Amino acid sequence: MVSFVLVVVLVVAVLVLVGFVTGYNKIRSADVRVAEALSGIDVELTRRASLIPSLVHTVQTFAAHEKGILDHVADARAALTSATGSNSVAQRSAAERQLDAALTPLLALGQTYPQLNSSNNFLDLQRNLSDTEDKLAFARQYYNDAVATLNRLLTTMPWMFVAPLTKVDEKEYYQTPR
Repeated sequence: MVSFVLVVVLVVAVLVLVGFVTGYNKIRSADVRVAEALSGIDVELTRRASLIPSLVHTVQTFAAHEKGILDHVADARAALTSATGSNSVAQRSAAERQLDAALTPLLALGQTYPQLNSSNNFLDLQRNLSDTEDKLAFARQYYNDAVATLNRLLTTMPWMFVAPLTKVDEKEYYQTPR
């Protein structure tokens, strides 16, 4: 009888250990996916920011007297570049919102200056910017999905008992800058 109880206790201990290891690995993997997704957003934000100087230069060639718009875009680009280096998702989103607000009047200049709108360089930059926007939307969605998975793991049973030991906290969602 004693050996049977000892075997049962040993089996339960092994099952608890396996459950702990499984939960720990699951939560840490989800945390790594969130970090990977956030760096995917940074890649697209950096790509977007790198297109801005060429766009500004092209517009500057045709509309030199639109200095206020061009300066606003340059400032917004600098803020976005700075935000991609921070840990704050909210700061990235705010910088992206600021850049969107600055780009709208810049892209509208294409309507004001027909020769600009017919420039192959300007049209190519607009296409690249649009492509980057699509990739950025996908990267945001991927990040938010990864955050949802992580947050769900941290707050549901049985993983919520392992979560404090992983030292992983819930993450904030990426807010759409529109």
